[in-house]
Amino acid sequence: MTRRTCLFPDGLIFASGNRGKFAEVAELFAPLGAKIIFGPERASLDVEEDGLSYAANARLKARAWALETGLPALADDSGVEVRALDWRPGIYSARMGETDADRVKWLLEALGGAGDRYARYVASFALFFPEEGFCLITEGILPGRITKTPSGARGFGYDPIFAPQGFDETFGVIPDGVKRKISHRALAGYRMLDILSKDSMIE
Repeated sequence: MTRRTCLFPDGLIFASGNRGKFAEVAELFAPLGAKIIFGPERASLDVEEDGLSYAANARLKARAWALETGLPALADDSGVEVRALDWRPGIYSARMGETDADRVKWLLEALGGAGDRYARYVASFALFFPEEGFCLITEGILPGRITKTPSGARGFGYDPIFAPQGFDETFGVIPDGVKRKISHRALAGYRMLDILSKDSMIE
């Protein structure tokens, strides 16, 4: 682990103002041995997410925060995709209401009594290095289903109505420690950590 810290001698910016995500990311990327810095502690940015994919939006945010702070920046973009809704809302997941409760209500009403409740959480991570001008991108996909009613108060976003494959409970009920090991964000993070652990990334 100690060899990897040379990649981030001054720390790594998490390019978001979402403290819930920051807590997950700080724990997930702890093996780097680098200080993970909550974005708003260093800058105040409102990046327009007009990309056409999770990866594109994550890169837009990571690049903007990296150039603003001069530090490598890690950003994510994620959403829920529902098969019965032609994989909507997708990259627009956060725009389906003003609050998490509004977004959950929208999705349940849009899905109605549909028998097909299959859904998947998708996340992309982008890590932008300002001095080198390059970006690493990974993706994680977690299959599951949308429940008919919300359950639990943990997590954020659509967590109270998303039950991951292999579980009866939603992420609103599943303990945070479990969620942080199996989530779409965790899967994308593991892939990023794997890339960063390669000798070619360090030497």
